[in-house]
Amino acid sequence: MKMMMVPSEFSDKNSEFPDNAELPDSEDKPSENGNSDVTVGTGGVLAGIDILVAIASYDTGQLPHLEEVISSFRDVCEAGVNSIRVVIHTTVAYPVSWIDMMNSRTRCHGAAGRNATETVNRLQIELVLVSPAVRLNLVDLHRTLFYEEENLENYDVMIYLEDDIRVTPTTIAAYLMETRRVRALVGPEKFSDYNVGVVRFEYNYPPDTTIDDNTRHLVSKTTRVYWEHSNRPVFSDAATALTKEARAVLGNRYFSMKNNHQGMFLATPDLLRAWSVRGKSCRFDVVRQRPGMKGNPHQPTEGTQRVWMSSVMLHGKRHCNVIQLLPVDTFGSLTVHHLSNKNYRRVGKKGRLGGGGQHNARENNFTKPEQVEGPSPSLLSAIEFHVELTRKFDNSLREMIEDNMPYTGIMMYNQIDFSEYIKKKPEFQALVTQRMGAFEEYVSRGGIMSEKDRKDLLFEY
Repeated sequence: MKMMMVPSEFSDKNSEFPDNAELPDSEDKPSENGNSDVTVGTGGVLAGIDILVAIASYDTGQLPHLEEVISSFRDVCEAGVNSIRVVIHTTVAYPVSWIDMMNSRTRCHGAAGRNATETVNRLQIELVLVSPAVRLNLVDLHRTLFYEEENLENYDVMIYLEDDIRVTPTTIAAYLMETRRVRALVGPEKFSDYNVGVVRFEYNYPPDTTIDDNTRHLVSKTTRVYWEHSNRPVFSDAATALTKEARAVLGNRYFSMKNNHQGMFLATPDLLRAWSVRGKSCRFDVVRQRPGMKGNPHQPTEGTQRVWMSSVMLHGKRHCNVIQLLPVDTFGSLTVHHLSNKNYRRVGKKGRLGGGGQHNARENNFTKPEQVEGPSPSLLSAIEFHVELTRKFDNSLREMIEDNMPYTGIMMYNQIDFSEYIKKKPEFQALVTQRMGAFEEYVSRGGIMSEKDRKDLLFEY
């Protein structure tokens, strides 16, 4: 029987697992149906695990960030996971040209399964189209996906995030390592009282300066900032030590942030199951609206729907009351880049973070400029290069597709309810129909673009 020795610095005299305790065999290796948060393996922490990811991406407003998020999961795949499935809920029917370009960035071929002999694309990406009428409730759709029994059985970890947060192999590995350590320290009965969290960061570039050759020296003091946690003193106004009860089993190895909003969460199937039966105030498997004011339910009292679904329902004391844990010794491994890198500019402005009349808060100009000077049109865009590349080597690409070779790239599924809302938008419905048809033809060709596909771009770049 394979055993894992708990390092002495992870042990606690009040822990259920004393120094050098042996973990049960079932805690140390994956079960046959994959319901384990196993974090050891010959190929590293991520070796052999299966990951399910859900991303909320309403439209193309954050497209550059979405592309980087998708690429980061290619990195996760190459880190040795058995498989990773990324489901993107969106209202956009993407053109074949963009899908083909992203296919060229995200192929992660290898043998899926411990005894597999065939090479497959271990990174499965799905664009799931839903009606724009979903609006702010797009962030709800991951919950049903996660609680499908088949997914609870087949995946080792599930990740929900917004479309501008970069999740790296380090993020997932650190989560799994700390989750394992917490389980060993608190035992199975108390395990679901906690979840390892993340903290988002941005880079504090000079907010009102364009960085070019003449101003590049101004970034010398630029660094990561945790803009959502800017209160002082840091302990205990931005972060806080655990309760006495929690420290009794976890020691001083972990702390929490006062503001528990993360924009995402990670969870293992056993935690998801436990939170679904945690009590009426939790019911983590049940999608519902964020709390609102009495007499004015449209006014949120604990954050917007996206804040509610990603963080407050789980960590709020009046709800699931699951304690967010951040490790003292590996905290940096659980910080994630908020790619839009704009929210730090809000801090200290009136009506924004830290701008409630304190610290000589600056005025906040909410006026949107009508027009701004864009980048030089002479810049070669990625999509322009991709289109020209596939046009130049069209014959070679076709030769690479073997007879009857199945398409293994990004899939796009239309789940739009063509109800009265859509009927009032005939142009939208026509675009969805046209692009779904073009995509189906693209798939039937094994993933080869036609000249018509090359002319259908998201934007005039």
